[in-house]
Amino acid sequence: MALVSLVAAVTNTDPVDLEPLYNAIDPEALDSLCTPDASFSSIEFEYVGHTVVVEPVDSGVELSLEPVTISAENTHGIADSEPSA
Repeated sequence: MALVSLVAAVTNTDPVDLEPLYNAIDPEALDSLCTPDASFSSIEFEYVGHTVVVEPVDSGVELSLEPVTISAENTHGIADSEPSA
């Protein structure tokens, strides 16, 4: 699949060493977006530390990757909570 090959190239990883794509998205549903009948504006999901954006173009779909980053202002949870008295 083109997406797995793209992520493998960007991360300099053998495709067989990557997490299975089906852990992030249904591969059959993703393939269905590559048909002329598909009607969507964009889909975004995380895969192997990257945000994957799938957008329709005249010739099919365009894939783009951005590294997932977490800023200090967007982190919440146990580390940010005060100890209870």
